Amino acid sequence: MRRAVAQTILITTLLSLSWDGFSTAKLALAQSAAQYRESGIAYRDQGQMTEAIAALQKAVELEPDYIPGYVNLGWTLHLAGQDREAADVLQTAIQRDPFHVQTFNAIGIIYLVNNDLAGAVLAHNWAKFLKPDNEIAHYNLSLAYQRVGEFDWAIEAATQAAALEPENPHPLVALAIAHWDEGDQATAQHVYQQAIDLDSRYADSGFLDYLNEAGFSPDQIEKSKQVLRSLS
Repeated sequence: MRRAVAQTILITTLLSLSWDGFSTAKLALAQSAAQYRESGIAYRDQGQMTEAIAALQKAVELEPDYIPGYVNLGWTLHLAGQDREAADVLQTAIQRDPFHVQTFNAIGIIYLVNNDLAGAVLAHNWAKFLKPDNEIAHYNLSLAYQRVGEFDWAIEAATQAAALEPENPHPLVALAIAHWDEGDQATAQHVYQQAIDLDSRYADSGFLDYLNEAGFSPDQIEKSKQVLRSLS
């Protein structure tokens, strides 16, 4: 009887030590992964993209269940011009968690700038479903819908984006070109003037080339310049 009790105590103690050791190891890996993420983001901020990607890849390897780690890596790959690799990383994140809004925001942008409009619309609509006040999804949907000629939908999406982010001129410019393409030049001009009121740089045609960094296609940038010229 005493031997059985002693064996039970010994087994319980060993299991407890084993679990404590596992928990400690897991915590150490998580802390190490966080350090790699911090380093990766710091490298990215300094423009050292090769080092940033390597650090963020290591963070994902150390903590593969942490979905924001994939988003950090995928977005950094996108900024480095490696969109195919970025999409692959984000698809892996989606397989692990199909309800993570930031993943769909990121992959939707990558689809949009690579002119995969069907992919962009699907990704951003799902992101909008998951988070209805998701200004990123509404904004990028407006650009995608404008490109495929769905101007009413583009206007609705841009209007939502502008309401959710009233200090950002980008949704207003997107809204202006959607109204312009629909044939409502007066409203397009009025809305574009609102963008200028927020940021006077939007009165400079040369500055509008920067809109490629905000998801605008070359045609959409030229359309924005056309609306601006009409104000003169």
